[in-house]
Amino acid sequence: MGTQKINLYVDDLRDCPSGFVVARTFQEAIHLLENHEVDILSLDHDLGEDLQGNLLPTGYDLVKYICEKGMRANKIYLHTDNPVGRENMYQTLHGAKRRGFIDSDIEIYHYSITENKYTE
Repeated sequence: MGTQKINLYVDDLRDCPSGFVVARTFQEAIHLLENHEVDILSLDHDLGEDLQGNLLPTGYDLVKYICEKGMRANKIYLHTDNPVGRENMYQTLHGAKRRGFIDSDIEIYHYSITENKYTE
């Protein structure tokens, strides 16, 4: 656990909102989660493709990793535009909470806390 508390915004394309640290990839997100205390975690589902056009690990992969490792953020918001991805992440987080894989006091929200913005 790092000492610095951060708000983490996981998204490959959107502008990082004020007050957040951005992770553009699954790997960056893991690094930040492992090295900082996270207050607010805001998740996108689709995190882009590699140079060959294969989907990179998604926000759902990140959710599964968080649940497997028992990691935490105080509040988790899902800002993805992908309805299936959102539902998968939401249900997985709630299931993990019910089964004790992640802390029971983590607040999980089905919506975004920030405005989704893209700079052209």
